[in-house]
Amino acid sequence: MISVKGIGSLSTKNNFVLLIRDTEIVGGALREALADASPEERPGLERAIALAESVAAATDTELRARWVRARLADAGFTGDVSSVAAVKALRQTERGLSLTAAVELQKAAVAHPE
Repeated sequence: MISVKGIGSLSTKNNFVLLIRDTEIVGGALREALADASPEERPGLERAIALAESVAAATDTELRARWVRARLADAGFTGDVSSVAAVKALRQTERGLSLTAAVELQKAAVAHPE
């Protein structure tokens, strides 16, 4: 998955978060590396493949929840994710975020705690 630092054009008309997943490409590259790996490199590459597969298994809602928590952490917010203050902090961090979009993203974060 490619990290997306922000969300653009969110308003009451555009209520979405773009998720980009590149896990198949990363997994394929790791498997190719594993095929040519020395015995010393194999355990680390096997662990990397397992991690990539676990990330690939995450749902879009789980990815949105992670994004919300990361944005709140970037903003220095340490309170309750389900609070009004969390929605306010999220909207201050992402200026173009509509209230509707912020609440929907907050719901994802609440539904998928860390």
